[in-house]
Amino acid sequence: MRELPIRIRLEKESGKTLYEQLYEYIREEIRTGGLLPDERLPSARFLSDSLQVSRTTVDMAYGQLVAEGYLTARPKSGYFVNATEGLCDTGMTAGEKKRQVREEPESAFCYDFSPTAIDMTHFPYATWKKITKNILVDAKSRMFALGEPQGDEELRTTICRYLHGSRGVNCEPEQIIVGAGNDFLLLLLEKLLGRHVPIAMENPTYVRAYRIFHSFAYPIFLVPMDEKGLRVDKLRESGAQAAYVMPSRQYPTGISMPIGRRMELLGWAAEAGGRYLIEDDYDSEFRYKGKPLPSLQASDSMGRVIYLGTFSKSIAPAIRVSYMVLPYPLLEKYRLECGFISSTVSRIDQTILNEFIRDGYFERYLNKMRKVYRAKHDLLLGELKGWEKDFDISGENAGLHVLLADKRGRDEESLVRQAAEADVKVYGMKAFCMEEQRRDAPATLILGYGSLSELEIKEGIAALKKAWR
Repeated sequence: MRELPIRIRLEKESGKTLYEQLYEYIREEIRTGGLLPDERLPSARFLSDSLQVSRTTVDMAYGQLVAEGYLTARPKSGYFVNATEGLCDTGMTAGEKKRQVREEPESAFCYDFSPTAIDMTHFPYATWKKITKNILVDAKSRMFALGEPQGDEELRTTICRYLHGSRGVNCEPEQIIVGAGNDFLLLLLEKLLGRHVPIAMENPTYVRAYRIFHSFAYPIFLVPMDEKGLRVDKLRESGAQAAYVMPSRQYPTGISMPIGRRMELLGWAAEAGGRYLIEDDYDSEFRYKGKPLPSLQASDSMGRVIYLGTFSKSIAPAIRVSYMVLPYPLLEKYRLECGFISSTVSRIDQTILNEFIRDGYFERYLNKMRKVYRAKHDLLLGELKGWEKDFDISGENAGLHVLLADKRGRDEESLVRQAAEADVKVYGMKAFCMEEQRRDAPATLILGYGSLSELEIKEGIAALKKAWR
């Protein structure tokens, strides 16, 4: 067995616990290439004797490294280093390391401030693997059967409880439909709302949803926004029968709709039969100041809100599980006209997700990621200090991106191009506007920070300062 190259002296007076010091040392050895993939580490007993610390200290350090995916615990074999491609320190900047491992030309930027990307480095891979293994070991024949069209009742019950506790959503499991992504659920809505239904959308808006509605041949009315969100007076003028809205945090503007405007929206929906509000609650989990805002559906007493949510942002993009809460009138129509459509999510994936949420792993992971994203959020705002003379900064305290509105009359395309020349990808607001922006509207840039490390945020902002000076 190779001796672990530990040259660390664990200091009791350092301000950090012994297990934290050991954990950080081994993690750095893995990140810098001192420990190689598939290399076996000393046993906890051997290492505790070698360092003259308790066995518990070593177990806690190893356990944390396993939870973060740096190590794998193999029964009766010990602890082994996982492959961590892209983490080894070669003396390059964080952006240069990222460029080295990228192959696709459209992603070949040192620093990509994507507003949709998330941080997967803290995902509890070991926990997910354990749940998956246990489920497959105990799998019965029913696990491989087709399952219920709306999704397994156990998962729908778990989602129902989660939504009520976290978002104030009032529903029963029978109202929930589970699907493989929001795209599928929006396709179902076309069957429920009918063909050629005039629909209103905020402008700017979520482009993917716009394209899906456009593919239905829906007449789409783009409704302007103000500082409170979608303007209800303009919505009334549009003649729409349904409205797609993001009241908790509008994408991409980051506007949170106040209760007064929400009640106006609900009032509009109640004014005529067959009107519905489609609430997309896409990243409501991440709020850094105050408590999360309740959903629009929580205030709906008339059954006019169709609620959409997804686990793609809060867990992982590959978890293609979304859900829709239907008001009872639409639920009856679903059962009559769409009840024959099979569920698009495998029962195995549903069972894994159900246990992940039900047994508290999801809540713990969310709490951890809120802290991670809060640290990145605060760091980004700190790096942007001094930019106030050039930009209005908004959209902070929630979500995974902020907005910079130019004060110097510069052109949006020019700012994006100058950033690209500095190997930084930023996103212009025009890409989310389905109609021509007002000529007096300032150039607005979107900076996402979810997938960037703290070092990449610092280096990326420094590069932007040079590009835009």
